[in-house]
Amino acid sequence: MDVAIQNLSKSYGPQRAVDQISFVAKKGEILGFLGPNGAGKTTTMKMITNYIAIESGDIQLGGKSVKTHADELKRSIGYLPEHNPLYLEMPVIDYLAYCAALQGIPSKDIPARIREMIRICGLNQEKHKKISELSKGYRQRVGLAQAMIHDPEILILDEPTSGLDPNQIVEIRKLIKHIGKEKTVILSTHILSEVEATCDRILIINKGKIVADGSAENLRSQARAGQIHTLCIEDGEQEQIIAAISKLEAVEKVHCIDQQLNRYKVESQEAPQLSRQLFKLCVDKGWVLTEMSREETKLEDIFRQLTN
Repeated sequence: MDVAIQNLSKSYGPQRAVDQISFVAKKGEILGFLGPNGAGKTTTMKMITNYIAIESGDIQLGGKSVKTHADELKRSIGYLPEHNPLYLEMPVIDYLAYCAALQGIPSKDIPARIREMIRICGLNQEKHKKISELSKGYRQRVGLAQAMIHDPEILILDEPTSGLDPNQIVEIRKLIKHIGKEKTVILSTHILSEVEATCDRILIINKGKIVADGSAENLRSQARAGQIHTLCIEDGEQEQIIAAISKLEAVEKVHCIDQQLNRYKVESQEAPQLSRQLFKLCVDKGWVLTEMSREETKLEDIFRQLTN
């Protein structure tokens, strides 16, 4: 089931939390919703789940508007909010049975659904424990299980790995990727490594507006208006080296980043032949070039550029 957002807006008093955003999340796609704190991620997710009302615009799930088919469409959504809504004194199995009943699953089908969620979420050894006895990683698994207990077509996950240790993060990522093969998953986070490791597509939102949309590689390609080379040059005077490199046509800025190792950073326009030109310059000047590398554009750099 596709999720189509059309000119969606929401304000809190004078603050515009979400400002005329539009995008489509497709079935079988894990969409990373990326942005700094306060960018509008959680507000958008709450409107998709119909937890809060839409101010203007529309949200369509499978072609039906949440404005006119809210009760029907809620059954198609599984939601894991940032603060996992667990009843800590309940055993895992009892909690999942309770969630299944709330979702309207027939009583005869509940045991089978619980067994399926226990299997998918890796909770077999923990299923009889109270939720309060579980680690945070297993609590997140229980949260995912409650979000999926009614087999929704759409999963909305808000900061699903927040506060987990590295091993737990890897396990939850694997679980989300497995789930995302059959469902529409919208995953909100401000952790850049999580987006690259988990998501098929990235939306970056800032101050309520979408500022980028595409795969990690597409965003890198769009950001490659310039490039950075790092050089280590022996047997040359620093001022002479900087002056000579600065004269190359594509070069915009040169500075020494390590005087002891004679390492220089060269910032330039996109120029396919610049590496060859830098090498030739060193040969012509009689400088010993011991290192030359080109830095890849990082998602962190793109994020800072778009959200600062």
